[in-house]
Amino acid sequence: MKKLFSLFAAGMIALSAYAQPTTTLKPVVAISGLESAGGGSTSPAEAHFDGKSWWNYVKVLASDDMEGRETGSPGLHKAQEYVVEQLKRAGLEPAGTKGFYQPVHFVSRQIIEKDSSLTLVHKGAIAPLTLGEDAIFSTRIDLAPTMEAPLVFAGYGLSVPENNYDDLAGLDLHGKVAVIVAGAPEEIPGALASHYQSAGERWKALHKAGAVGVITILNPNAMDIPWSRISANRAHPNMALKGAEFDETAGQELAVAFNPEKAAKLFEDSGHTWQEILNLAKERKPLPRFPLASTIKARAAVNRKEVESANLVALLPGADPKLKDEYVVLSAHLDHIGIGEPINGDRIYNGAMDNASGSAVLLDVLRTLKPRTLKRSLLFVFVTAEEKGLLGSRYFTDHPTVKPGSMIANINIDMFLPIVPLKVLTVYGLAESELGDMAREVAQAQGVNVQPDPEPQRNSFIRSDQYNFIRHGVPALAMKVGFEKGSPEQDLFKAWLTQRYHAPSDDLDQPVELAAAGKYEDVIRGLLIRSADDQHRPQWKANSFFRRYAPIASRGQ
Repeated sequence: MKKLFSLFAAGMIALSAYAQPTTTLKPVVAISGLESAGGGSTSPAEAHFDGKSWWNYVKVLASDDMEGRETGSPGLHKAQEYVVEQLKRAGLEPAGTKGFYQPVHFVSRQIIEKDSSLTLVHKGAIAPLTLGEDAIFSTRIDLAPTMEAPLVFAGYGLSVPENNYDDLAGLDLHGKVAVIVAGAPEEIPGALASHYQSAGERWKALHKAGAVGVITILNPNAMDIPWSRISANRAHPNMALKGAEFDETAGQELAVAFNPEKAAKLFEDSGHTWQEILNLAKERKPLPRFPLASTIKARAAVNRKEVESANLVALLPGADPKLKDEYVVLSAHLDHIGIGEPINGDRIYNGAMDNASGSAVLLDVLRTLKPRTLKRSLLFVFVTAEEKGLLGSRYFTDHPTVKPGSMIANINIDMFLPIVPLKVLTVYGLAESELGDMAREVAQAQGVNVQPDPEPQRNSFIRSDQYNFIRHGVPALAMKVGFEKGSPEQDLFKAWLTQRYHAPSDDLDQPVELAAAGKYEDVIRGLLIRSADDQHRPQWKANSFFRRYAPIASRGQ
């Protein structure tokens, strides 16, 4: 979903190269007020992007003035006001429940670490775990105030009926905490493996098997962020959608992430070692499953409060009487993670690439479309709370502001990373629907090669908002600037993830390939127009697992 630990040296070499890009940007100054960042008009019939107008939008959305756009924060609200002003100037119609806004309500949970603890009990001996160094609580779930339970190692913790694969078969998990390694065996196809690793699907299987909690050992072979940075922001609030209808982890009392460098202590006297497990996981091989010799005691104090934010939804109506009530959706998340622990003295996590870049594409593309007449209608959706677990898009797809079943395609943009020239486009969901075929044709017409996910172990397929559209039967894609495996460009991407992903250095003072961003926008706009004007709505492929989520009438042959 990169072998950052083992390839750290290579990453540092790559970073030194990355510091001298083909396109160098001068230090930027945020645009003040709510003026348009896009510049002059572009002919809708012959739109061509050079990346400059896109970067002007990024400069506004990722400025320090927006304070990292944390869900529910004044900074995000300010960014939303700016976006709404651009939507109005472009002549789009509001399509939210309250104008352009679709309010979304959350429960925020923040661990109170001084009043919380984790302890291993082994042969009567008590071994306290150091929060931050050994492990951290996850407040994505509603933690029980106290709990004590035996531990069982459950491999990857996956049950995948379609592949006759079940880590939980024969395990006694009743009343116990499952210890798992993040990841999946290579034998399970990437998109399917990602789906069953989603929080809701994984917990569904574990809960059915009787588990009361999960300890996840992070896999160093597939970590985007070093443990030190994960740990530094461990007290940052998490959120859940308000309402029992959205609770996919009911019954889970404990959720803990464990530092892989400290995981050996979990396996003492079990007959197995962490190094043995790690070696197998590195090769993505099936893992053994067995009881562990320790129990876990947990005490979790959590501060809870309600938070309100909103998705933004805008409409460009279609003109064909037979097709105008069908919608092609272009989406991106506007939120980021706000203000956090300082790194090199900087506390603002600007989120320039993640995901001011995607929101800027929407703004840049939509201004070139009107007065062009398309057959189907277009929805531009700027979702909130993606960083909290795809919550804004989940709410929108559960409660769409258009007729259920009328959205026929989704193109989602998230951290598309124009940091190298665009020679190859990585398309998540490429083989799942005819929308992938359309994307290939549009990209190749621009001289860009197309590939499926080259790193399925990173689970990118389920880590952005297109996943919620897919779960509602809508053919959906996400696309990023790509690289060939084993190439110097791959090292550049690894270095970017290690140094900038979810760090204050994902800011406006970083190398960017404007030409790559412009060509990417050409592809996005072309695919948007193609899918809106094609008489044939994209169908799921007959062999796609996700075809089951579509209404019978739109599943294809």
